[in-house]
Amino acid sequence: MEAPEKPPDEDERLAALRALELLDTPQEERFDRITRTATRLFKVPISLVTLVDEDRQWFKSCFGTEVRETSRDISFCGHTILRPAPFIIVDASLDLRFADNPMVTGPPYVRFYAGIPIHSTSGHTVGSFCVIDTEPREPTDEDLDGLVDLAGWAETEIQVVEFSRALKARDALQD
Repeated sequence: MEAPEKPPDEDERLAALRALELLDTPQEERFDRITRTATRLFKVPISLVTLVDEDRQWFKSCFGTEVRETSRDISFCGHTILRPAPFIIVDASLDLRFADNPMVTGPPYVRFYAGIPIHSTSGHTVGSFCVIDTEPREPTDEDLDGLVDLAGWAETEIQVVEFSRALKARDALQD
């Protein structure tokens, strides 16, 4: 198994992630709506909006699993945040980076993974949107376009949270 590397801007990325104040917060319908839609559209059992901190990937929204976080060392999303483009694994059991990963060899038995990086307003990659299947699959160009659109929706929701906090802070200073 290959643990994901840390991006070169890790300190700034983590600061941007912490500034969101979304880690370890309750699930929100605005994010759950996205993961529900993804599982229906792509007919996959699992879809996640993931935030990646120092040691873990934490799921702001998770459809198809009760797990709320996993170690960053075994995460697929930890690899996703290193790339500007979609990160696709057609069959994780055949990919040397993941074949002996506990999420591949045991529940949820990940075979297919497609992740898209999600950014804060500062441009730092704070997490990913992903879909997971227990069967290998080859996504079409149309599938990838749809995943990018859903990731954009998740990113917009995160940025709306950021803007709302900034406006409240500004208003508090004016009072």
